[in-house]
Amino acid sequence: MTDPARAAARQTRVIERLGRLVACPSVGADPAAAQGMEDARRLIEGWLAESGWQGIRRLHGGGAPAIFAERMDAPGRPTLIVYAHYDVQPADPVAAWTTPPFVATRRDGRIHGRGTSDDKGPLLIALEAMAALVAAEGRLPVNVKLLIEGEEETGSPSLPRILRENAAALAADAVLSADGARWRPDLVSVNVGARGTAGLELTLRTAGRDLHSGRYGGMVPNALHLMARLIASLHDGDGRIAVPGFLDGVAEPSPEERAAIAAIPFDAAAFLAPTGAMPWGEAGHAPLERLWLRPTIEVNGMWGGHLGAGAKTVIPHEAHAKITIRLVPGQDPAACLAALKAHLVAACPPCARLHFGAEKGQAPAWSLAPDHPLLAAAEAALEEVHGTRPLRVRIGASLPVTALMRDILGIDTVMLSYATADENIHAPDEFLRESAIGEGIAAWIATLRRVGGQDGADYAAFRGR
Repeated sequence: MTDPARAAARQTRVIERLGRLVACPSVGADPAAAQGMEDARRLIEGWLAESGWQGIRRLHGGGAPAIFAERMDAPGRPTLIVYAHYDVQPADPVAAWTTPPFVATRRDGRIHGRGTSDDKGPLLIALEAMAALVAAEGRLPVNVKLLIEGEEETGSPSLPRILRENAAALAADAVLSADGARWRPDLVSVNVGARGTAGLELTLRTAGRDLHSGRYGGMVPNALHLMARLIASLHDGDGRIAVPGFLDGVAEPSPEERAAIAAIPFDAAAFLAPTGAMPWGEAGHAPLERLWLRPTIEVNGMWGGHLGAGAKTVIPHEAHAKITIRLVPGQDPAACLAALKAHLVAACPPCARLHFGAEKGQAPAWSLAPDHPLLAAAEAALEEVHGTRPLRVRIGASLPVTALMRDILGIDTVMLSYATADENIHAPDEFLRESAIGEGIAAWIATLRRVGGQDGADYAAFRGR
């Protein structure tokens, strides 16, 4: 049987299993979903046992466990960690879904349901591709160690400990990730970089309680006014970050980088049209440069005072904000957070007090060496399956696992997800294109075959860099 025919034969099983996995509400952020998390783990572990995976066990790091299994079928060939995750985002607002979020529903060539695209569908595509190879040949052409995480959607807080405490068991040459998502449905592409991330919450106080705007207006500060001034001070009028020290280490795009980006067919207005937003951003940089090669500071929420129905004539004594940052190579997350805090403290007037609250998990930017052997294998496989050479692209989002794998295990990651970024990931009516299943299985098979033609020594120069 040819590889494309083998992939097509597996599609029905992926759809059936995806329905069962979506029915497990494995919302990692919700303690009430603990049973859904456990049900998802048991389903996956059962399928791995049926397919002959060895050493199936759970790796604990203090939170939701990760699932580990391995097939060391190819002595002398490279060893890959195949990464995915079984946890999903909350379904809220449930009323905005066309069909129930935890029922996989097929319509118009798409499978709708929470987790279909991120990351249960891509996980099953990877597993079925490997099952197809084993069924046809009795073995995998490479050595594979599965790591299926349960906390990706909550920032992977347990993953550093899991990686450190199981470093020997997870020793490998590189990571092939089923998470990450393709950039666009109309372009064959491979991700070679992602921005880093960090974040914080802050509270500004001007008094001990809200005050009557008639009795005190004009003689006391308004916390919301001052917070708005602080937030506005983060950028200049052209959209450039104005925080001293924040841009230290950030290089301007090289002429080669600018030329490569300019060669990618991209219409910013058309790309943004479904969102209702207009193109905007830092002056002097093309839209894709801003998305991939420039850092950002974003206010995710700002609130205070009266938020209920009707009027209430008060002067708010507290204002709150949530801020996240996206980082590029050359920036250290801790240093950037420190610069942000120092700027906010310096800009805060003496009539107010600042308090910094919870911080979001930190991850540096990630980039992949252009001559990495796993990247070469994936690009050749994508060209075989799709008939066109993939474009090398970056993503503006952050994937902490890539930096953690590099920093703790000393290995790089290539993303081979067959989700696509426009599939309502994290939103109501999330979906996976059914066409991605056959294509994805074929691409995984082709990639693993090519890696099987490589030698473990081919990766030596890239480990621990």
